[in-house]
Amino acid sequence: MTNPASDTVRIKAGPYAFTAQLLVDQAPKTCESFRKLLPLRNKIIQTRWSGESAWIPLGDARQLTELENHTCYPSRGDILWYPGGISESEILVAYGATSFASRMGPLAGNHFLTIVDGRENLAA
Repeated sequence: MTNPASDTVRIKAGPYAFTAQLLVDQAPKTCESFRKLLPLRNKIIQTRWSGESAWIPLGDARQLTELENHTCYPSRGDILWYPGGISESEILVAYGATSFASRMGPLAGNHFLTIVDGRENLAA
């Protein structure tokens, strides 16, 4: 992920490359917190409870304390930041039908980033 001064982010996952748009108008605090994490290198894991999505564990990266532009039902290409609470802080990447949840039940994450290039590689 690159260029924190821009409103776009490059994402690489294995052989795939994506461009995503930061949703600065809808989730300004989340975008600001995310930019502080850049460059971000981490593992991505298939979700267990949420359907066609994968998650990036952030552990104690609890810079966010409030919900903004939040949803439990992201669309393909939507990226959410869950600030923590019931479950650990994480980033969720939806690649198909997703209902964001943990074993404790539904979760809402801040929709702050949307993949705009490379979406064809997200097919479930």
